[in-house]
Amino acid sequence: MSSLARPSTTTIIAATVGTLVTGFVAYAVYFDHKRQTDPEFRRALKRESRREARLARTQAEAHGAQQKEAIKAAVDGAKAEGFPTDVEDKEAFFMTEVARGETLCQDGSDQVEAALCFYKALKVYPQPSDLISIYDKTVPKPVLDILAEMIATDPSISVGRFGGSDGGSQHGIDD
Repeated sequence: MSSLARPSTTTIIAATVGTLVTGFVAYAVYFDHKRQTDPEFRRALKRESRREARLARTQAEAHGAQQKEAIKAAVDGAKAEGFPTDVEDKEAFFMTEVARGETLCQDGSDQVEAALCFYKALKVYPQPSDLISIYDKTVPKPVLDILAEMIATDPSISVGRFGGSDGGSQHGIDD
């Protein structure tokens, strides 16, 4: 009678893992060798890399244009809604919009909507340049950048030294 010893499960698993690791290392060595020695392979890799970079750049430009349209539409919508004129109404509106903007910033859900809230608060604030200084310290940079684009699309906001037409005379610069 012959008694054949059966390999244990651990031995089978170890042999399988060893084979897979060896295969992966062999492929990595082959790929590296091919990359270093085959000029056509290198060209194909470079071509693919350039194509992916071009695609990413095109998508970023499209997203940027789409976001600019969304910003312009949001500003136009806010102007169409109008802003309060009474002092008490302005104060309540300001507080509401700032609170909504802060909440949206914390959520991180809709940066354009958060910037719109801060824009609306800015429209009713008596000293916009002071409020912009506060925003600069408290509002996250991506939202602040969107807010800056909103301000740029609305010439009715006078922000003094931050973009107004004071000619530089406040800073000791004479024409």
